Amino acid sequence: MPRLTQRLGLTRYEADEYYKEALRAYDNDDMNAAVLAMESAIDMLPTNSEYYAARGLFYLLDGEIDAASADFEESLRHYPYEVLAHYGLGVIAYDKRDMETALEQFTIAQRADPQRPETLYYLALVQHHRGENAVALDLMQQAHALFDQAGDSKNRTTANRWIATLKRLANESNQPRLPGS
Repeated sequence: MPRLTQRLGLTRYEADEYYKEALRAYDNDDMNAAVLAMESAIDMLPTNSEYYAARGLFYLLDGEIDAASADFEESLRHYPYEVLAHYGLGVIAYDKRDMETALEQFTIAQRADPQRPETLYYLALVQHHRGENAVALDLMQQAHALFDQAGDSKNRTTANRWIATLKRLANESNQPRLPGS
């Protein structure tokens, strides 16, 4: 029989309070406090995939790749469509230069949440590494527009630089080659 607090929804409320505390710590760049708060939330609701994905992101940002990967995998065990977990696994694969796995993970994340600019940004970078600069350009332009809508000037600027580079590369690949060049 479930505990009375679970039946009344108090455990969920308390876990969500820890989650909010973790997000505040993250906003203050205190990854240790963010991880500790997420551990408390996970202790209260160990089947919540979002909590594992969030803690995985904190680990990833703190450079703890193995812990991040384990949390992303655990998140997907609870909910196979957790966008943040697929995104995180994509970032890990991209950093390891495993472009096929990165493409797979980012594609799943993008299908689950097509309006997430970070995913489109990374999809563009993966396509660039695969030599598909015209596809990369289209994806980067979509990411740029979404960064612009969100008022994210830092990422919009970075995406804009990539757009200029990808335009140049896409145009170069469309130029006819002269014999001997």
